[in-house]
Amino acid sequence: MAKAVADTNSTSNQGGFTTDGAPITGFSSMHDSGTGGKPSLGNFPLFAYTHCANDDVNNCVFPKRSRATPYVNGSVVASPGYFSITLSSGIKVDMTAAAHTSLFRFQFARSNATATASSPLILLDLSDLSDSRQDNGTVSVDAASGRIQGGARFEPSFGAGTYVAYFCADFAGAGVRDAGVFVDSRASADVHDLTISRSINGYPLPGGAFVRFADPGDAPVLARVGLSFMSSERACANAETEIPEFGFEATRDEAVALWREKLSPVVVATEGVERSLLVNFYSGIYRTMVNPQDYTGENPLWESEEPYFDSFYCIWDLFRSQLPFLTILDPEQVARMVRSLIDTYRHTGWLPDCRMSLCKGYTQGGSNADIVLADAHLKNVSSGINWADGLAAVIKDAEDEPFDWCCEGRGGLASWKALGYIPAQDFDPYGFGTHTRSVSRTLEYSYNDFAVATLAQRLGAPSAQVATYLGRAGNWRNLWKADQVSPMAANTSTAQFVGFFQPRYANQTWGFQEPLACSSLDSDASRACSLQNTGQETFESSIWEYGFYVPHDMAALISVLGGPEAFTTRLSHLHDASVGSIANEPAFLPVALYHYAGRPGLSSRQARRYVPGSFKTTWDGLPGNDDSGAMGAFVAFAMMGLFPVPGQDVYLITAPFFASVEVRSPVTGRVAKVRCVGVLPGDGVGGNGTNNGGNGTVNGDLYIQSALLDNEPYTRNWLDHSFFTEGRELVLTLGRNESRTWGTRAEDVPPSLGGLGGAVGMGVGGV
Repeated sequence: MAKAVADTNSTSNQGGFTTDGAPITGFSSMHDSGTGGKPSLGNFPLFAYTHCANDDVNNCVFPKRSRATPYVNGSVVASPGYFSITLSSGIKVDMTAAAHTSLFRFQFARSNATATASSPLILLDLSDLSDSRQDNGTVSVDAASGRIQGGARFEPSFGAGTYVAYFCADFAGAGVRDAGVFVDSRASADVHDLTISRSINGYPLPGGAFVRFADPGDAPVLARVGLSFMSSERACANAETEIPEFGFEATRDEAVALWREKLSPVVVATEGVERSLLVNFYSGIYRTMVNPQDYTGENPLWESEEPYFDSFYCIWDLFRSQLPFLTILDPEQVARMVRSLIDTYRHTGWLPDCRMSLCKGYTQGGSNADIVLADAHLKNVSSGINWADGLAAVIKDAEDEPFDWCCEGRGGLASWKALGYIPAQDFDPYGFGTHTRSVSRTLEYSYNDFAVATLAQRLGAPSAQVATYLGRAGNWRNLWKADQVSPMAANTSTAQFVGFFQPRYANQTWGFQEPLACSSLDSDASRACSLQNTGQETFESSIWEYGFYVPHDMAALISVLGGPEAFTTRLSHLHDASVGSIANEPAFLPVALYHYAGRPGLSSRQARRYVPGSFKTTWDGLPGNDDSGAMGAFVAFAMMGLFPVPGQDVYLITAPFFASVEVRSPVTGRVAKVRCVGVLPGDGVGGNGTNNGGNGTVNGDLYIQSALLDNEPYTRNWLDHSFFTEGRELVLTLGRNESRTWGTRAEDVPPSLGGLGGAVGMGVGGV
């Protein structure tokens, strides 16, 4: 819950510190990282001054907009469990954290050049990053001890409703000179309690408390900030329990040890590997564990013995890579997350598709928690999970439409059941939401229903019920328009491709959306491609890219697109002509979809196209928002050479970026190994020119020539989850040229609902 960092006023709207040179506005404890959109949390920031001019507290600047201060270039230090920065005012601030408590260490420069005694001031502001505070923020400061307590009501950054957060700040290292409160730009040590309104001008009226200290000399002043969603008393108790002695180094060491333990299951060979690639890899893994956040014991909304996780921000992003990665690395926590999702269903009526700050988040497409539950069950992540309730939850997603489907469930279910697709401009008197995204929602609902069928079959539901959801899983076909062309692509190489998904009205006539709209080639900056009321029929992606989103029945999709060769040509055009955008999550799985056409080598080629070409260790090293670790998980999977098909027990094998990869299962303790022979990653020089991102290179494309699994020849181009839990060994012979034999036969490709390759009816027992 505590994630201490410096906050900036950057226009990039990120959730805390940014490296674009924007000045520092404060140091806060709660953050949702890499979400994009409106910045999240950042509640109750601290700010500090070495002294107030003329020793008058009113000469210190209190409002956040006015006090923003540049930081010293080159002063930023960031590592797991630690952040440090120096302001241009000369104040150095280090910070670390425990579970619900942050610890800040302020080192004050002496006043001006005279080095006379100073009286530092630290303020605490009743604000957050997005300035969403509502009425009745409260704060109290004890004039003797300097303890500041309080709380305030805020709005979530991507959802509906409000939440109340609380804090408790204590100080050590210097004696308290005086303390008081501030409102707007004025302060007084004679007033110690404040209740403040939002004000009438849109921007919350600045307010909070301050403590002024006796001269600390060269000693630092420490600020311990406890957090809670229950009460300020609970915030104080959290702080006193977690960091009782204000021990900065001890707290940091404990945080580092915990991170080291969490990262330790994954070990890669480092010989011949540039350091930047290793940093890229392990930083990606690190970011998979930033969200969701474990708020167990801090949920005021309902009483329960179940875990409570927040900051599922959003499952539309997380189900594709981040949660599957945690299923390998930390399945115990994934089980607790699934229990939390199911418990949220029990108390709110629905599985969330997005949730943050105790509030319902906006639904971006389908009910993708269905895929999370199916994926967990397929991979035997079941500890403590009530699967009967889990099945009831996903069936409710599939059958019942909520009154307001902005934030839960699915809209348009009457049309979905009657027509077999979500119509454009649907007539829906049963529930209410934004009637856009009809194409992407149809494709997502199809896969959601496949996940429901998977879980239903595995839990022994009646065969007729399973068959119903399998039937709906084929609804994607109803929006395929075989003769559709792309007018925007006229006179370009993209014009060669005909046939795309298209919107369709309730009367079964066709609408039209330009297949390249919302793609990387779309030059119309005014086009709405997200949740706007004027948005397109696809969400944050184009029809061109969504044209590959049928992960449960790729064999049928390949047939619709004209067969393996035509499919491969179209998929390569998506990547090589930059039609798709790796800056967003729908682009992840298409990197490896060549496996289904018997061309796994091309999946390896595209992985090296994007890493490190689009994912580097520079300040601007991510192509888009990290989306709570989804980008980090994509990098980690790509570099390990095993990419998941979420909601199925399938990992697509590509050439790893390391000569060996070992992953210890936290469940069984066994170590799964991928070992490369022949041409090793890092051998040779040069490359194909697409990978040289300026910060670590992969030396040319590598392709799998043959494979051994537990010392037996292995021709399938995919593995299942038992590879990790049973600690199996995969030995890959690599070469510089694509093999046209390994993993290319029909029996070698991953399974599809339609039956081509592998086991027929993946995840549903051959139905």
